Parts: sequence; structure tokens; C-alpha cells
Amino acid sequence: GSASLAVVAPGISEALIATAMGLLAAIPAVVAYNHFLTRINRMTTEMENFAGDFLNIVEKELMRERKS
Repeated sequence: GSASLAVVAPGISEALIATAMGLLAAIPAVVAYNHFLTRINRMTTEMENFAGDFLNIVEKELMRERKS
């Protein structure tokens, strides 16, 4: 037949506690992941911009040397 509330309540309680513990671990992990991902993307963009600027400078120097 049907299970009474007294029988299923401990199992539900345990599941809710496990869910809460999982969320306590997962939420800070997701926040940290997003923080570091943002930093990595920003650093990647800065390095790409630097590399492009550097190559432009080197190319200008090579063109200047070829003309002289």
C-alpha cells in the first residue's frame, strides 16, 4: 500500500540535507570558475593585442631596413 509520512520523512530529510551540502560546494565552485575564466579571457585578449602590436613594430622595422 501507501507509505506513511513517518516512513518516508527521514529519507526525504536526508536527501534535502545532501542537496543543500551539494549546493554549498557547487555554488562557490561555479563563482570561482567564472572569476578565473574571466581573468583568463582578459589576459588572453591582452596577450593577443600585445602580439599584434609587437609584430606590427617588427614589420615596420624590417620594411625600414629593406628601404635603406
